[in-house]
Amino acid sequence: MQAAVTDTISKLADTANHTAQQLAAIPQQELRFGDLILKGGWVMLPIGVLAILGLVIFFERYFTIRKASKDENNLMQQIRSSILTGNLESAIAICRNSNSPLGRMLQKGLLRIGRPIKDIEGAIENIGKLEVAKLEKNIGILGIVAGIAPMFGFLGTIAGVIKIFYDISKTDNISMGVISGGLYVKMVTSAAGLFVGIVAYVCYHILNMMVDKVILKLETDAIEFIDLLEEPSK
Repeated sequence: MQAAVTDTISKLADTANHTAQQLAAIPQQELRFGDLILKGGWVMLPIGVLAILGLVIFFERYFTIRKASKDENNLMQQIRSSILTGNLESAIAICRNSNSPLGRMLQKGLLRIGRPIKDIEGAIENIGKLEVAKLEKNIGILGIVAGIAPMFGFLGTIAGVIKIFYDISKTDNISMGVISGGLYVKMVTSAAGLFVGIVAYVCYHILNMMVDKVILKLETDAIEFIDLLEEPSK
């Protein structure tokens, strides 16, 4: 009797070892990024479009604003030298050739020389507003992306919940296998929407800070230019 029990236990142990070896031999399926995106369903399409749109706007505006914020000390020195020597045509040509927001502002001011200072200040201010509006072009779209992307993620969450209840009602079976598909949709779309929204939000404020820096520099140079025009009358 004892021998039979021992033999049975030995067979069970061999079976368990054999099963463990078979399970170990089965390759584990890795979760790839592309497969994960596909699990999110159709909601991932508008989220992807928003992500691409946000990146395109950010880099286009970033390089444009960066170009406008380049150091213009040399320009101001050349204009100061031309004005002090009375060579206004040279100063206007320097501004025109600079092809920069500051150059266009000062060119408008130079063309108004001979009129009251208030008129010159008004002309420079108007051009400054136009230049700032050009720099801020499409930045607001980034703010819209930052707000809409998480909403699409939430929409995907709702779609995932609907899928879970639909699958349960169809199979009358509450198990992880049944609800896993809906959970994929929920988690993937929520994560993607939040990620795109956060990145767009950060990019939006980076561009706004860059524009504010350019505005401060333009205002400082405009004040210096007006002071330069008033120097001969002091």
